[in-house]
Amino acid sequence: MLDIYMGKDIKLSANQLKELEEILARLQKHEPIQYVLGFTEFYGLHFHVTPSVLIPRPETEELVSLIIQENLGCSSRILDIGSGSGCIAISLSHYLPLAEVHSWDVSSEALQIAMKNNARLETSVLFQQINVLEYQPKDEKFDVIVSNPPYVTVSEKEEMEANVLEWEPHLALFVPDEDPLLFYRRIAEKGLQMLTDDGKLYFEINQAFGKETTHLLESIGYREVNIIKDLSGKDRIVKAIR
Repeated sequence: MLDIYMGKDIKLSANQLKELEEILARLQKHEPIQYVLGFTEFYGLHFHVTPSVLIPRPETEELVSLIIQENLGCSSRILDIGSGSGCIAISLSHYLPLAEVHSWDVSSEALQIAMKNNARLETSVLFQQINVLEYQPKDEKFDVIVSNPPYVTVSEKEEMEANVLEWEPHLALFVPDEDPLLFYRRIAEKGLQMLTDDGKLYFEINQAFGKETTHLLESIGYREVNIIKDLSGKDRIVKAIR
């Protein structure tokens, strides 16, 4: 395929030509190339993706990198909330082999993709179908909780490209305009019960709500709350200590 795009003189069979025409037709409908190919690369690993899961972003690689750097060599219990393709949980399991990594998602379709990636990449993430908005913590304890939850407000739809708006799962993207911090608040509240003393909370955030997210975490009892900018200089990660 790359050779074809580079203009190399290649003879195609009838089946190859048909496949190429189907790919071009899908791209013309704004379908993301990652869905067309069926995979994407994230933090040095290849992940299977379909329209049931968000396409992993480079900004999320920065979140994963921070967690790995700060937890190297630790036998931590880590919870990732919002599995999607499994890119966060599986990357953490791969690069932090001493850690016990759990991951939750409300979508059964997303979990099927994540579990396939988990098996193919030979990691040991424990996936569960859980709606974090409704979940009542029991006696489980984690040293790290990380989440890249839905954080795009409905009013931001008009600014989005067609390849995102028409193809990626809205369940994993959008929050109501009237409650943009919905997931952060619920996860942070449950984190007070589920995190160990000095446990770490990591969020990927909407750049427009960095100060609001910080204030929320401080107001319910977290300490050392810090905003970390991404490589583009935008507020992208919030880290806090229980």
